[in-house]
Amino acid sequence: MFDRIREDIAAIRTKDPAATSALNVWLSYPGFHAIRFHRVANVLWRAGFKTLGRWVSHCSRFFTGIEIHPAAFIGRRVFIDHGMGIVIGETAEVHDDCTIYQGVTLGGTSLERGAKRHPTLARGVTVSAGAKVLGSFTVGEGATVGSNSVVLKAVPPGATAVGIPARIITAETKENRESTAKKIGFSAYGISADLDDPLVQAIHKLLDHSAAQDARLNAICAALATQGVDCASLGGTPVDARAIEKLVDAD
Repeated sequence: MFDRIREDIAAIRTKDPAATSALNVWLSYPGFHAIRFHRVANVLWRAGFKTLGRWVSHCSRFFTGIEIHPAAFIGRRVFIDHGMGIVIGETAEVHDDCTIYQGVTLGGTSLERGAKRHPTLARGVTVSAGAKVLGSFTVGEGATVGSNSVVLKAVPPGATAVGIPARIITAETKENRESTAKKIGFSAYGISADLDDPLVQAIHKLLDHSAAQDARLNAICAALATQGVDCASLGGTPVDARAIEKLVDAD
């Protein structure tokens, strides 16, 4: 037990620069307290003392502002930062090294008793402030859920989910966008990364379309090269990056 406590404190100090000492974490971190309460409540629940387990969970909610159902699975080195308003449902699973910020809900969309109704956060997932993850799906290892997003479907490992309802941005999509942006001397991420601003969404779609067109043209040129046609001599019209920047800066 004490090894787990030391491990949790070390994880908090690693992830939070404001954690100046182990004593500071022990005395004043509600996320740390909520997990300690939950360990007790979970043992009672699994031992068949369900009412007592719920009572311990209720006390934890009263003292920390964090509600974790005693049946929920909480892994090792889970960091709950600030924590006020967090709700973690009965069949939710939060695996090792996850980070959860204030106002997060890991909720269900079904009333079927005994079924898996709540989400699973795989190892290393970060769920940002105010996000709602609703349903019995998995958020893949190392994924990130953006602030105030509403996630209603599975998130692949390493991806980012943003928006209402959340759209999935994979690492490959990010890489393609940045690669295309560098080619034309402009990056939408320099303005407002991954936000729901309509202009940013439009630019992202244009970048995605441009990347897809580049891939098709490269395939066509490769096919023509096998027939002895040199595509390098065809040339092309460069993109006016300054014109795009003026469009973005316009009020």
